[in-house]
Amino acid sequence: MRPASFAFALVLMGIAVSTQGCLAVAAGGAVVGATGAVVGTAGKAVVATGKAVVPGESKKDREQREFREWKRRQGA
Repeated sequence: MRPASFAFALVLMGIAVSTQGCLAVAAGGAVVGATGAVVGTAGKAVVATGKAVVPGESKKDREQREFREWKRRQGA
């Protein structure tokens, strides 16, 4: 194998490894869409917006926690 071919193969392997997560999310989205699972969709929406998720936390509790954190940051 020539050095250029070897380097090209390494680049392709790197791209394949780095995009594996994207493919898994896309496949997961298809499964969630097919089954209508609200939990998976909410989890993806949280990941997309960058909000923290605390297991067992209700929407109201999360909003109150986020508001307190926001107020703390405004005062700092």
